[in-house]
Amino acid sequence: TIVRKQSEGEGPNGEKTIVQHIHDGEVDLIVNTPYGTGGRLDGYEIRTAAVARSVPCLTTVQALAAAVQGIDALNGGDVGVRSLQEHAEQLTAARD
Repeated sequence: TIVRKQSEGEGPNGEKTIVQHIHDGEVDLIVNTPYGTGGRLDGYEIRTAAVARSVPCLTTVQALAAAVQGIDALNGGDVGVRSLQEHAEQLTAARD
């Protein structure tokens, strides 16, 4: 769901900003990929609220892709523990 930025303030019909939604416990995961200079302050406010409420906050497309892969693996029952070296070896083999 797309919500109002903190810098936009509340909407004309009382729509909450993202920070208000976070503080009200209405957010389980944040995906915020800011661009430009205006996104800096909003990003800071969002991350601060996320940390205060222990809400995961993804700030890059790469982090979102990794989260999706993890969720897919969890849903498919394909979750295990292996060393970083084993993981790198498997990725290299998959590319070849």
